[in-house]
Amino acid sequence: MFYYDPTYLLLIPAMFLALYAEFKVSSNYSKWSQVPSITRLTGAQMARKILDANGCGDVRIEQISGKLTDHYDPLNGVLRLSSDVYRSSSIAALGVAAHEAGHAIQDAQDYAPMRIRATLVPIANIGSGAAMPLFLLGLLFSWQPIVKIGILCFALSVLFYLVTLPVEFNASSRAVAVLADGYLPDDEVRGVKAMLSAAALTYVAAALQAVLQLARLILIARRNDDN
Repeated sequence: MFYYDPTYLLLIPAMFLALYAEFKVSSNYSKWSQVPSITRLTGAQMARKILDANGCGDVRIEQISGKLTDHYDPLNGVLRLSSDVYRSSSIAALGVAAHEAGHAIQDAQDYAPMRIRATLVPIANIGSGAAMPLFLLGLLFSWQPIVKIGILCFALSVLFYLVTLPVEFNASSRAVAVLADGYLPDDEVRGVKAMLSAAALTYVAAALQAVLQLARLILIARRNDDN
């Protein structure tokens, strides 16, 4: 029998925001990846300049496969750039490279939200994996303590999403500020800002979806408890 759960309506705003963010990222990246920077520097070269200028000369830069797989690995002190970013001199490539270099600078400067996020990673992984099985098991057997533990586990993953926001926003702000400080002309900086702002929306959408899902689980638990 088909069962309609009205709590699913809570997730609709986040779903639309996620779709919009994905569209903005794709369109902005496609646009600015076709526009070469006047500097002619590749993403790898720009990242190297930024890292060296900010006391991160020991951070290695490696090329990896995939599209938009760029990331900074704080455990090994390695900045990994996708092939398109590593080799390209487009405005998009320089923006992505500068953003990831911003994470390396955060690490070097012991940026508090980044430290908190790193601490939360294993906890959030366990929490997100255990949350729904525990929650559903608790509902199945009408055992509220297990339901509450499931909600608590999911709340830990929500906390991770929320802490991620300042980490990503700060890295983008650092990237724009650095590139505007003598590396790129104003019109190219505007392109970088547009692209990174679109990327930031994806993190906002993920955080909103996690928060609304947590609210949904709480509503379901209360309804089940009342019954």
